[in-house]
Amino acid sequence: MKKIFFYTLLLLIGVSCKEENLKVSKITGEQIAIDTSLTSNESLDEFIAPFAENIEKEMNSVLAYAAYDLDKTDGKFNTAIGNMEADAVKEMLNPILLKRINDTLDAVLLNYGGIRSTIAKGKITTKTAYDIMPFENEAVVVQLNANTIRALFNYLAENKVAHPIAGMQLILKENGEIEKALVQNKPLDSTKNYLIATNNYLQQGGDNMDFFSKADTIYEMDYKLRNLFIDYFKKHDTIAPKRDERFIKLN
Repeated sequence: MKKIFFYTLLLLIGVSCKEENLKVSKITGEQIAIDTSLTSNESLDEFIAPFAENIEKEMNSVLAYAAYDLDKTDGKFNTAIGNMEADAVKEMLNPILLKRINDTLDAVLLNYGGIRSTIAKGKITTKTAYDIMPFENEAVVVQLNANTIRALFNYLAENKVAHPIAGMQLILKENGEIEKALVQNKPLDSTKNYLIATNNYLQQGGDNMDFFSKADTIYEMDYKLRNLFIDYFKKHDTIAPKRDERFIKLN
């Protein structure tokens, strides 16, 4: 599969180098089964080999160390890996936002389904970041009023899923009703607008998070979450997040 990827890449590069006034007159296609009957092209293999080696080296470069296994199934309402992701977004976006609009985030909300892999104890590599975030999702910041934040909390309370959050605390009663809902350790202020970081998939209504469509303002951060996590791992020698009290249900 790696060879097919590089052949395709080379083909695209070749096409891009041709004159812009050329037009496609006909497109045909056929299905070619990938099996042992296909033989490699030795000259192309030799040409591609250095590029493949560089990519492999980059993917296996060590960024940090995980103190223990991190799995999104380790908690009902919040997980260590989810907390790490939300905290990473908050930490890495705040300096950018401060420079851009002279303000910082109030909270972060990501989606549980966006965590696509575990992080095994030991070396964290570039490949680790691609494993946990294989999508091209980008970070965005939205401005929401207090009523919309209440809708956000109601969504979390009703779904009872460990969506990664930071800067917020949601405590549910035993019957599932909201006992406490705080942003930056304070009750919601009806006169305040809140800056919430999320990803572009959720901002566009993914996972039925329709409240994001009510954003007064949207800031495109031009920062892929995968790259954000890579930068976060580079910044910290050891990754050791914990489950905490940010989203819990009372017994």
